[in-house]
Amino acid sequence: MIYNSVYRMWIILTMTGKFLIQIHWFHLIHRHWDRETKEKWNSLLIKQAKEYRRVSVKLGGLLIKFGQFLSTRKDLLPQAFIKQLQGLTDKVSPIPFAYSKKIIEEEWEGEINDYIKELDEKPVASASIGEVYHGVLKDGTSVAVKVQRYRVEEIFHMDFRALRIVFWLLARFTSFGKKADLKALHKEIIFIMSKELDFSKELKYARHFEKRFKENKSVSVPTYYDSLSTSRVLVMEWIKGAKADDLSFIESNQIDRKQVAKTLFHLYVDQFINPGFFHADPHAANIILRKDGSVVIIDFGMIGEITKVDSRHLRNIVHGVILDDYERVIHSLQSMDFVLEHADNEKISQVLRNTLNMYKGDSSPMDGDAMDQVMEDIQFFVNEQPIQLPADYAFLGRAASIILGVLTSVYPEIDVEEWGRPVVKKWASGENGKGSVYTEVFKESTKPFLSMPRQLADWLNDGEKDREWEKNKQRYKFMHHFYLFYASISFFLIVTSGSMLVIGHFLESDIFFNIGAITATIFLLVLLVLVKKHSKMIRSLENNRRFW
Repeated sequence: MIYNSVYRMWIILTMTGKFLIQIHWFHLIHRHWDRETKEKWNSLLIKQAKEYRRVSVKLGGLLIKFGQFLSTRKDLLPQAFIKQLQGLTDKVSPIPFAYSKKIIEEEWEGEINDYIKELDEKPVASASIGEVYHGVLKDGTSVAVKVQRYRVEEIFHMDFRALRIVFWLLARFTSFGKKADLKALHKEIIFIMSKELDFSKELKYARHFEKRFKENKSVSVPTYYDSLSTSRVLVMEWIKGAKADDLSFIESNQIDRKQVAKTLFHLYVDQFINPGFFHADPHAANIILRKDGSVVIIDFGMIGEITKVDSRHLRNIVHGVILDDYERVIHSLQSMDFVLEHADNEKISQVLRNTLNMYKGDSSPMDGDAMDQVMEDIQFFVNEQPIQLPADYAFLGRAASIILGVLTSVYPEIDVEEWGRPVVKKWASGENGKGSVYTEVFKESTKPFLSMPRQLADWLNDGEKDREWEKNKQRYKFMHHFYLFYASISFFLIVTSGSMLVIGHFLESDIFFNIGAITATIFLLVLLVLVKKHSKMIRSLENNRRFW
């Protein structure tokens, strides 16, 4: 049944509908959000997240990958829901070997034994997209053979269609439609997930990282066999070793834990702050530690990218924070598509300033409770504002969090601030070390003095008339939002009353019909009054050209 499109769509849409009804009902019966209400709300979210995990493991396909994607989106989902999804691993039950054998022979256009000496029928790893088998080439070389899972492309495309309907429902019946660009998010998900389905792209990324790590003697990438690799099959060198956080392996081979941690730290910091691709799934199983202490990075299916433009914007954000120029910070965030058009830039700027000021100066460090409160406030603010994290940056945050967990497992005494300070200082100075932050500070500091004569002249020329105009502009802006807000509420109540009227008609209930008719008439009159007053205000604005 999991290969039946109607069945999959039914399961996904009924789960979505169930979640939406539960959320709307909860908000309907809980008017006051005290501590007990918040606890009940978190319990509901945890229950829903657990159900999503159960269904995703049952159906496989896109749901597992989408769950992992959602676990990176603190800009979209509550923390209680995300916390449950963070444990969603990409491990599923293996499929019968006969299916994988058929795919291999289709891709190689011949019998398996014509190309390799032997292939174990039991997979060493089984994930939502591929199965990995141990094999031996004709010359006796051990290899890993990664095979696309049976009918996985078909399943993903079924789920893409279901996901489009889910996003349509979210846009129409939740606040996500206003807060997030769901259409762009849907395109991002399809683009990212489709790349993982094409193993030829993974081969291309592996070649990229092979060149990137070439000068680093402590890091390497498996050798891939191009002649046996296709869009659905990858053949690569079999790596002997252990997971990066296997402490017994580290101790038995007398490997320097601090050195391993430093190697991984600098390897991933370089990827995270400099332009280019970065390994977006650096969990311990994808970092193989050899007996000599060197590491091998495997699995390049999930890759993110930082462009040169994005790198410059990130540097501008750092400069803006140092210079206390949050207009620059907001501008860079908008250019990076973090902040949507209708966001309250002043409010975002104020929250950023208040939060980051806690880390400046000589103030004592915050305790754990204070930090938790700050993070809770930021989470609330992000949920309220139209802030949307582009997929590559969501993966960047996820990758940074995963690698930090690996580093602390390998070397618990790690001092991230001490190790990272010189790297970030060099990076913030500009490309190739040019354009010091201090030079930037000096240039920015002189701007107010250079522009002061012009600003003073403008102020004297405009005088009292301009200041009065500014006041009126703010008043009109406020009234505009006032009319729109209450007009929206009136329209919603008209629709609700109309629904009650229709229900009363079909149920032949005079009470429902009469209440619906009366309330619909009242709120229709209110809406007409608001529209008339709003139109009058707009006409008065048109008579004063200085508002345009």
